[in-house]
Amino acid sequence: MEHLEHPIPPLYDADSRILILGSFPSRASRQAAFFYGHPQNRFWKTVSALLGCDCPTTVEEKAAMMHTHHIALWDTIASCDIELSSDASIQNAVANDLSPILQAADIQAIFCNGAASYDLYCKYQQPVTGIKAVKLPSTSPANAAWSVERLKSSWSQILSHL
Repeated sequence: MEHLEHPIPPLYDADSRILILGSFPSRASRQAAFFYGHPQNRFWKTVSALLGCDCPTTVEEKAAMMHTHHIALWDTIASCDIELSSDASIQNAVANDLSPILQAADIQAIFCNGAASYDLYCKYQQPVTGIKAVKLPSTSPANAAWSVERLKSSWSQILSHL
């Protein structure tokens, strides 16, 4: 276990309409200094397919796709004790303050990428924001039971808010 602070700033602008929250950046994401950096994570493949875009490969392309489609990204956890990239190992979590995003943008819906993000959001952030979140299946490679096609089917609900 090591204690880590979240190293990636939130991605949003005044035009953001939905907020997608992960739990805490994986080791690969921390190294890439951007969200969903593990090559086996299906986030970028799933969301780009839903948006009708080519799957972005660079950080700049990923950020541009999110801004173009009014999607904000961040994580529920600001700091925690964690073993490698395992959500199951998270202890002593401190929640991120979502108020800068919520004050700057007209967020219509909050979606959580996986159960850990959702559970932490419900515990720490929903009492503050008053906004119910929608739990989506995790795009993590650890959630191997969900194919990209199945993820796309469930994740398609984000489109009604864009």
